[in-house]
This record gives sequence, structure tokens and C-alpha cells, in this order.
Amino acid sequence: MTTMTTDEFAAGFTEESGYLDYGRVGPISAAALAEAVGQYEILAKARFGSIERMRAEDQRVRDAVGALTRFPSDQVSFQPTASIGLMHAAFGLTGGEVLLSAAEFPSITYAAVRASQAMRVVTPTWLETDHQRVTPARIKEQLTSNTTAVMVSLVDSRTGYLADIDGIRQVIGDRLLIVDAIQGFGVVDAPYEVADVVVAGGQKWARAGWGTGFLVASARAIEHLTPVFSGWTGADLDGSWDEVGEPSSSTRAFSISNPDPIAQARFAAALEDIAAVGVPAVSAAIGDRVERVFDLADEYAIPVASSRNAAERAGMVVLEPLPEQLTALSASLFNHGITASIRATNARISVHAGTTDETFDMLRAAFTSYASLS
Repeated sequence: MTTMTTDEFAAGFTEESGYLDYGRVGPISAAALAEAVGQYEILAKARFGSIERMRAEDQRVRDAVGALTRFPSDQVSFQPTASIGLMHAAFGLTGGEVLLSAAEFPSITYAAVRASQAMRVVTPTWLETDHQRVTPARIKEQLTSNTTAVMVSLVDSRTGYLADIDGIRQVIGDRLLIVDAIQGFGVVDAPYEVADVVVAGGQKWARAGWGTGFLVASARAIEHLTPVFSGWTGADLDGSWDEVGEPSSSTRAFSISNPDPIAQARFAAALEDIAAVGVPAVSAAIGDRVERVFDLADEYAIPVASSRNAAERAGMVVLEPLPEQLTALSASLFNHGITASIRATNARISVHAGTTDETFDMLRAAFTSYASLS
């Protein structure tokens, strides 16, 4: 396997200084961009045999996802988005109660509620959290004999809290554990193998662009989930059009139509870069930059809502000034060219391994301006 240093990995970041919004969307990496250009050239020329060779991107991307999740590639199903993967998982539940927080990102809550409304076999049960943090202790307190599954974000999009999915697995026993990993995949060295279903998209921290995602499922999940949305590519008929086959007994069942091979190539290229440098190295580089954001926030007396415990955070820092001061902070960030997520009560800063000193200088200037107004 090709290896690279953290500096070599960071060289693949080509966005302009001031970008601190990876939790919303990550500008695509140089490798993903080059892959897209090359693949579109192939599609444009359509030389003899080239279109058929593009189908190999499916195996390539499943290998790349498998390398980072530690699931066999034949248990990986490419998905256009993480949300579609969550729909497959939620609609596939066959009964009982699914325990989840109402504060989760809507991809999770909508999947659970829509599955309940349409299939009428599973009931969402709303977890009472610890300040929006989904913890093993809270889950253990609220499990019942009817709980058959738990859905949770690996990293909470509101607070940046990193869930202890290993601890959650220990308290839920043999119930299905469904993890939305989109806010941590590629930058958090999580024990994905303890989950039954893991979904993620590549448009954030993996920097692969929209239209990229996956669902991986354990053997137990494949056995227990019903593939409700299973199209002609989800059957094991090898191209036969003369009958409607049963869904595959593998994760192939969670397929509706042919995937976009160019999206798969972009995703694979981005993930291969991450594997080459190693998720622990990426996570360490992000951790250093998160500390710099904390230090700047403390220097300018800006309250931070995110956990300062390194074991409970990933790449996001949530700034939560007094309500009457949020507008001034938002204006200062905007006026100094900082791209961040501004919400009703806070500003969310997302750093990555390639966040530069120049960007931190811009953030300092924004905080200085804010301090002069507050």
C-alpha cells in the first residue's frame, strides 16, 4: 500500500484560506478532483472497452471503504448519500422499538419516523440525553425489553461530541447498532466493527464531493434487516431481465440501480489518500488544530460549548457567545473571510489536517474584531 506523510496529505488541500466548515462540506481533495477529470475524459472519449472498465470502480471503492471500516468489502454497499443508507437500515428493521435522540441530525430522525409511518413495524423511542450527548449510561437507563435497535451519530453535528460506540455496544447487548458516521468517517479512528450498520457520505471530511456514500453491514444485520428498497441491481440474477429475483442475501440487496462510477472513483481516490497517511495521523493533526481554536477562543473570552476532552471530540468546535453577541461574532467571521456554520445560538468551526497558519491568522483577526465590538 502507498504511504504518505501528514504534510504530503495536507498538500492535497487546495481550498482558499479561511475555510473552516468541513462539518458542512469539505472542498474536494486534489486526488478526488484529478480522478473526476480523468474519469470524465474517459467517458467523453468512450474508447472501445473503456466504459466497461469503469465498472471496476465499484470493487475499488468497496475495497477502500473496507480498509477504513475494517469490514470485508463484500459487506460494503456503495450509496449516493448517507441518508439513503440510513433509510435502507431504518426501513429494514422488522419490529420492536428503535432508541434514538430527537436531537440527532434529521437524516437519522426522519429515517426512523418515516419507516414507522410506512412500515408500521418499528416504533421510534426518544432518548433523554445528557445535554444532547448520547452516552452508554443514558442508553442503558432507557433500554427496554422491546428495544431492538439503537441509532446514533458517531459525531454529533450540533455539539461535536464523539460518541463512545464501543461503550454503547457493551450496554445494548445483541440489539442492532446503527451508526451514522458522516461527521467522523476518515478523521476518527473509531471501532466501526462493533456496529451492525455503518453509513457515511464522502462530501464532508473525506473530501470526495457529493453523490458519494456507503452502507456496511455485519453478518447479523444482513440476516435481520429486510431490504425493502432493493432494485434490479440488488438481486443475484447476473443481468437476467426475464424474472424478478429475490433480494441478494448480501449487502448487494441494498442497491436500487447502477451506481455512478465517477462518483465511486472520486470517493475511492479520497479514501486511498486517507489510508495512505493513516486515520490516526489525520486525527492527531486535527486534534492539534482543535486545540489552537480552543486557545484562541479562550484568549478572546468566547465561550465554547464543545467538550475539551480529546476522547469526546473530533474536528468541530462550537462557539456559543451570549445571544446578543452572536450577530457581532458572525459579522466578524464573515468580514474576515472565515467560512463557518452559523446557527441560531452558535457558530461552528470545523478544522481539518490541512488547515493552515494563514487561516488561523484570519480567525485571530476575526476574534480581535469581535472583541472590539463586544
